[in-house]
Amino acid sequence: MTGWNHLTKVLAVTPDPDHVVVIGAGIVGVSTAIWLRRFGARVTLVDRLAPGESTSHGNGGVLAACAMLPVTAPGLLRRAPGMLLDSDAPLFLKWAYLPRLLPWLLKYLGHANAPETRRIAQALTPIVADSVDQHMALTDGLSARRHVVPGDYVYAYPDRATFDAEAGAWDLRAEFGFAPRLIEGDAVRDFEPTLGPSITCLAVMQDHGHVRDPGGYVKALARDLVAMGGEIRQTDVRDVTLTEGRITEIVTGDGPLACDRAVIATGVWSGPLMRKLGLNIPLESERGYHIVFEGAENGPRVPFMINAGKFVATPMDAGLRCAGILEFGGLDAAPSRAPFALLRRQVKRAFPGLTHGHEVEWMGHRPATSDSLPLIGQIRDTGIYAAFGHHHIGLTAGPKIGRMLAGLMTGQPSNTDLTPYQPGRFA
Repeated sequence: MTGWNHLTKVLAVTPDPDHVVVIGAGIVGVSTAIWLRRFGARVTLVDRLAPGESTSHGNGGVLAACAMLPVTAPGLLRRAPGMLLDSDAPLFLKWAYLPRLLPWLLKYLGHANAPETRRIAQALTPIVADSVDQHMALTDGLSARRHVVPGDYVYAYPDRATFDAEAGAWDLRAEFGFAPRLIEGDAVRDFEPTLGPSITCLAVMQDHGHVRDPGGYVKALARDLVAMGGEIRQTDVRDVTLTEGRITEIVTGDGPLACDRAVIATGVWSGPLMRKLGLNIPLESERGYHIVFEGAENGPRVPFMINAGKFVATPMDAGLRCAGILEFGGLDAAPSRAPFALLRRQVKRAFPGLTHGHEVEWMGHRPATSDSLPLIGQIRDTGIYAAFGHHHIGLTAGPKIGRMLAGLMTGQPSNTDLTPYQPGRFA
């Protein structure tokens, strides 16, 4: 094993009755492990990569409490073909992947209507709406607290008419407690002087926040977990062993690891383990892209969602990270060049005075279920719990989901109804 061995605290080989293995060292897995330790469980966190090295590294860094609306908004089916043919639209498809994607895509698009949008929003609100409070609770007394920055989150529009065209989405957000403060005209530049003339209307969401370095944040949380008595093993998980229907061990590249319960928090890579448990989850990768403009100057002081390109621009320790784009192309294909080119065009238009040093490109995989809802909860009575499928809200919701799962597993359940997220809905 490599990477995190020096942080591992050696524990007895024979597992205690409350030994839990958390598979997946992203924000959801690490949050779950920390809350399990706080609730008194013995915890081993296992991943083939070091903590914070995958999707949790590459996200936009926004604690988007108002992000309860799914991508499958009403009218998506009508708009999608034109977006795929428009080089300035933030939707891409690797056409060779379409035959494999199609069964999932048909289910996904089946939710692109008003009743389903409302149902999904109602289900997502409880796990995102108090995001900043949940991150603050997770990091209470921990070194990772320095990464969390409460503040505004701003949606930027070319004009008021473009904002008004999304009235249905904003009305739904307001219904769930998130109404923006509108800024127009010359006041836009007073609020954020670095914005270009293409933006004349802002919708400011207060009580949000962002993370200075998402990957560094998860790594700091992992170090805090070890300081709390948790264990981290860097190895691949190949199988789970059930005895009389209950988990007794996971099978890793370094041999079996006995446990009483386990959590699967491996994002879009969760499918194979779920199939071993008899569930064929309709799960796809929403490939996301980012560029970090290192040492950026003349960029925004708070995170912005730029409506024209559907990307987030977030000030971070390393510079300005611009992240977004939705591409379907599976797990294996190399990054496409067109999404990076689109990001650069849109960034230049939104922040024409931006200066920076080196540019760092990244592409990663958001775990997308066909109904836009995550899987949270126990799989039958196996002692194995699912915690994946969060689309673009993994960082936002990770601490809340970790807290809920840990409470559920240790007899301290939350008052959140987990029915909408039950893994068995795909049985």
